Parts: sequence; C-alpha cells; structure tokens
Amino acid sequence: MAEKRDYYEVLGISKGASDDEIKKAYRSLAKKYHPDVNKSPDAEEKFKEINEAYEVLSDPQKKATYDQFGFAGMDGSQAGGGFSGFSGGFGGMDDLNDIFSSFFGGGMGGMGGFSSSGRSQRGPRQGDDRKMNVRISFLDACFGKKESINIEVDETCSACGGSGAATPGDVETCSRCRGTGTVIQQQRTAFGVFQTQGVCPDCHGSGKKIKKICPHCKGQGYNKRRVEREINIPAGIQDGQMLRVQGLGERGVNGGPNGDLYIEIHIQPHKQFERDGNNIYLEIPVSAVDATIGTTIDVPTIYGDVSMKIPAGTQHGKQFRLRGKGINEARTGRTGDQICVVNITVDDNLSHKEKELYKELQKLQGTRAGESIWSRFKKSFS
Repeated sequence: MAEKRDYYEVLGISKGASDDEIKKAYRSLAKKYHPDVNKSPDAEEKFKEINEAYEVLSDPQKKATYDQFGFAGMDGSQAGGGFSGFSGGFGGMDDLNDIFSSFFGGGMGGMGGFSSSGRSQRGPRQGDDRKMNVRISFLDACFGKKESINIEVDETCSACGGSGAATPGDVETCSRCRGTGTVIQQQRTAFGVFQTQGVCPDCHGSGKKIKKICPHCKGQGYNKRRVEREINIPAGIQDGQMLRVQGLGERGVNGGPNGDLYIEIHIQPHKQFERDGNNIYLEIPVSAVDATIGTTIDVPTIYGDVSMKIPAGTQHGKQFRLRGKGINEARTGRTGDQICVVNITVDDNLSHKEKELYKELQKLQGTRAGESIWSRFKKSFS
C-alpha cells in the first residue's frame, strides 16, 4: 500500500493556509480530478485523496488534532483513506454541490440515498467584470489627467424595476418548477446515480413567468445605454496598472448588481526620457571641448529646463543627479530624481578654423611634459 501523503501536500498549500485558501485549493483540485471529467486511471484515487484531506483541514477540531499528532491522531476511517464513510468526506455537501453545478449545470440533489436541496438558482448575483485598455502619453502618466471613457452598459429598466413585466400583476409562478427555478434530473455516473438540479428551461431559473412584458425593455428587465464617464488617472501611474470603475461591468443576474470595469493603463514611451520607478533617465550630449574644460548647460526635465554645471574633465558615461526632478507619485507622495548620463560626442563637421585649432592643440599635447594618453596606452603592451 502506498504511503499516505501529508494533507497539506495533497492540497498544495502551506500549513499556515487560511480557510479560504484551503477551500479554494480543494475546489480547484476536485474539479480537475473528478472521475466524470478526468479519465486518467488514477483520477478516482486522487479525487478520494483530495476529499479526505479537505475533510480534515476544513474542520477546525480535526485540523488541530492533525497538526499536533499527524495521522496518528486521526480515527480509523480517516487513517484508512477513502471517503470516511461519507460522514462529510466530500469536504461538506455545499462545497461538492458547487463543483457538481459546474459539471452538470445544477446542484447535486442526491447520490446513493444522500440528498441536498442545493443552492437557489434564483438569488441575485453580481455580473462579471470586464476590461478595457487606455493609452496615455508619458507626461500624462507623470502628472496624471482626467480621461473620458465611452462605454455601453446594461441598466435596470426604470419602468419595471428589472422584472420585465408590464405591471407587478403580470408576474406569476412558473408552473413547471413551481417557483423554485430548478428541475430535478437523474444522471448515472461511476459513483452511482446522481440526482441533479438543473435550471428550469421554461423560466431560465427565475421561478417566474411573465404574462405581459414591459414595453420599455421588451421583457428583458434592462436597457442598453451608452454612458460617458470621467476617470481620474493619478500622477505617477505605472504601465500596466489597473483602475477600477464600479458598476460598469456585465449586468447582474436576477436583480444583482453589475460587475466592475477594470481599465488597464498603457503608457507611450517618450523620445528622450526613460522611466525607472519614480526616477527619470536622460542621456545628454556633451562635446569633447565642453567635457574637457567644463561648461554650464540648460537640461530639459519634465518640469522645464534646469541649469546644470559640467565640471572640467568630465568623462563619458558620468551621471549627474537632479534631485526632486523625477516623478511625484500621488499614491505614495514620493518624488524621484532625474539622472543625467553624459554622452561625449565628437563633431564631424568642423570648420576650417576649428580644424586648425585642433591641430594646434594636438601639437601642444605632443610637446608638453609627460606622456600623452596614446603613449601610455602603447606602453602598456610592452
């Protein structure tokens, strides 16, 4: 017999996992390895192992015992494996009911003599979220901006309040499901006959039928409407960051609220400025003459030009920091710096007089005391 695996290892979670993390891991694995979905030879055994682990870890008392004593602290049914005699070995019928809903389109009404009423299909449910992309400029990302978006949303019909009926008296109970919103079906599986609850095809799970539909929404209970909404893009926003706009997602079900809209921000690159966190990098061209004898230049920043001194003897690649000239992030209040990177350039379009002056400089370098740069380089090879 194969050695039993640690329950935390079975669910792929750490020992300090929360109840929600335990339940999330269980549901994901139970769906993956359910024998009616997964046809691999070991799916059934893994499904049993997953349920056994969840039965223990989802029960605070059993979990505490297991954490202290391990398998030695479990009773014979758990230590022996399997479904613990179905004494809750499915991790709770409500959790398994949710899983079967995803397989069969309804709740689990019974299995081998076990029954569960399932969860109501008629309760209000929030609609799905949706996403859109917005592209902004580099400077808009630095300073923030107001952006208008135009989007089509489904709004609850103001005339019928979302019922879809012309008047409240035009709503009656569905005769097929008797107002439950579900119908019972039986399905034979590897574990026996499952009695499942599916959505009623006549009322689509609402439990109601409408005699006369609302003329304003044609019985839909909602109307499509294009809305314009102004959103605030905060200063210092990062590329790929999401903004949430409540209520502009997909419409809710059975009177539930709409989902939310998530806006992903994409920032266009700048021709010269380059961002690193809240710092801004800028490569500045400096002539060989200015780098040698020094100068003062006006450096562009996102706030305007700033005077900066280039000391005599500045080398290529030297970095100068302009403090506080980076991005001021609205969320944290932190302000970055601008880093200026020197790029020494050689002018290839000299005038006749400039060439003569450079030749004179070349002669001076050759006659002055000490070795020239080239002489020292050559000497290093000997």
